[in-house]
Amino acid sequence: MNSKDVEGAIIKEIVINSPAERIFAALIEPLERVKWWGLEGRFQAKEMESDLRVGGQWSMRGVGMGGNPFSIRGEYLAIERPRLVEFTWLANWEEGAPPSVVRFDLEEHDGATTVRLTHRRFASEQSRESYQGWPLLLASLQAYVESKRA
Repeated sequence: MNSKDVEGAIIKEIVINSPAERIFAALIEPLERVKWWGLEGRFQAKEMESDLRVGGQWSMRGVGMGGNPFSIRGEYLAIERPRLVEFTWLANWEEGAPPSVVRFDLEEHDGATTVRLTHRRFASEQSRESYQGWPLLLASLQAYVESKRA
C-alpha cells in the first residue's frame, strides 16, 4: 500500500485482486459495507443507509471504542459506476466541523483493481491527523472482497 499526503489531503492506494465492479459494490451497498467497515476492538459499522445518486444522502452508524456509538453522514457528489464514488463526510465526533470529502477511484487491469482513496478538505491539521485508520480499512476491504470472490 502506498501512502502520500498532498496539500493536506490523505491519499492511500492499494491493489485488490478483484474486478472494479465487485469493489464498487462493497463500497456503496449498505449490506456489504457493514460487513467490512470496522477494526476489531476499535469500531464496527452496524447500519448504513444510502440514496445512491448525486445529491443523495448516506449515513452510517456503529459502535466505537468503549462501546460508544458513532455516526457519519454525507451527500454523494459524484458517482461513475464502477470507477468512482465521491461523497461528503461529516462525523459526529467532529461536532461543528464542516464536512470533508472522501473519494474512491477504481482502475481495473487484468482482473485486479487499483483503489485510490483521497480524503480532503479537513477543517484543520488536527482533524486530518485523527484519520489514521484508512490503511486498515482498505486492508479490511481487500480481505472482504478477495474472500467473497466468485
